Amino acid sequence: MTLIVRPVRPDVPADTEGFARVRRLALPYILFTSDSVRHNALHTHPDAHYRPLLAQDEDGEIIGAAQVLLAYDSSEPDQGMLTVYVRPDRAGRGAGTLLLRTAEEHLVSLGATRVFSWVLDEPAHRAFAERHGYRTGRTAHFLRLDLAGGALPPLPPTPPGVELRAAADFADDPRPLFELDAETLQDEPGDLDFAPRAYDDWLTGTWNHPLLNRELTMAACVDGRPVAFTVAYTDGDGRYSTAMTGTARAHRGRGLAKLAKLHSLHRARPAGVTDAFTGNDAGNDPMIAINKWLGYEICATEVRHVRELG
Repeated sequence: MTLIVRPVRPDVPADTEGFARVRRLALPYILFTSDSVRHNALHTHPDAHYRPLLAQDEDGEIIGAAQVLLAYDSSEPDQGMLTVYVRPDRAGRGAGTLLLRTAEEHLVSLGATRVFSWVLDEPAHRAFAERHGYRTGRTAHFLRLDLAGGALPPLPPTPPGVELRAAADFADDPRPLFELDAETLQDEPGDLDFAPRAYDDWLTGTWNHPLLNRELTMAACVDGRPVAFTVAYTDGDGRYSTAMTGTARAHRGRGLAKLAKLHSLHRARPAGVTDAFTGNDAGNDPMIAINKWLGYEICATEVRHVRELG
């Protein structure tokens, strides 16, 4: 079989749709659409040298996809990140190996000395990573909530002095949400530390992201200022994903992030959402407890792998 690997052409719908299709078939717990693939390709920070890749067979069918970039905003230099996925019904044809080799060569050309990759916690996926020199690291879970048939906890009374507001209410000035996002990001579990993003970069990458649903992204506000929030992505096909949930340090321990997420889910159901997804580091017990209280169940697990690049 003849395979080729090439970069995504952001302005060619067949490329962006093909990339999104592969990712949905191989990893349905993370939302991708043609618009989001195009947006990421065009608007990821230039210092990341982001490159989405496609694998095509001899018939021109897109059977695999990869994302590769530098962690440009990490406190540790020369760190790369990549993910490789192949359509499950097209596995075993060499597309994953060719995508991985191409992605690693791109990182080496940029001076990367180490690469991190998430791998599904399944025997074939882990064996593939180990064969290519990757060693295991931290674990994270995907969780799913059936909004079509499952029951949500009822909305409790809002605490005195707290107001629940949608992100859409901050359309004229989203900077308070940016500042809360920057603070909570510093406490996210992970292998790398990331510096706060510039406001313009956040506007492009987060606020104007095509998956962001500003009506379902909810913030708990005190004195009109957001102090806890949950960021909601939707794909227009009944699927919803939490991109971030957090609370400012001075307001933790009051259940405000849980309240914001519950309000978001109560809005999501009448908006046509049937499946809600989220992800948690396996060591993030407080957030896992919140999600289980909301009705989420673990549906898959990923393992972070790392390899030193020569």
